[in-house]
Amino acid sequence: MMTYSSDMRLAALAFIKKGGTQKEAARVFGVSRDILLRWSKAYTLEPKTGYTRRRKIDADALRKHVKDHPQMYLRERAAVFGVAVNSMHYALKRLKIVKKTSDDIESAVLCKDNAIYKNSES
Repeated sequence: MMTYSSDMRLAALAFIKKGGTQKEAARVFGVSRDILLRWSKAYTLEPKTGYTRRRKIDADALRKHVKDHPQMYLRERAAVFGVAVNSMHYALKRLKIVKKTSDDIESAVLCKDNAIYKNSES
């Protein structure tokens, strides 16, 4: 999705206010008629800012926990953090921490904390 500047939004609405049609404004400014209608109904023309999603599992705490308890099962680790097993799986995946297997050892780097961090090359 593309974010348009406030100046462009104001110019498009001014074009329509001066007598131009929405179809003409859409063609001139390179936007859809739907977006022009949305802008005309909007309380403010300022673009919405994005946000960073708040994660329930603290990344630093999870790294420390993996370092302190490398052999713990996924379900046990999820219970410690108070989340679902699936959530724990994706948190570990996001941090690129995987359980040791013989296949992974050949294509990964074994760290001091006995967890395996996958190489970006593989």
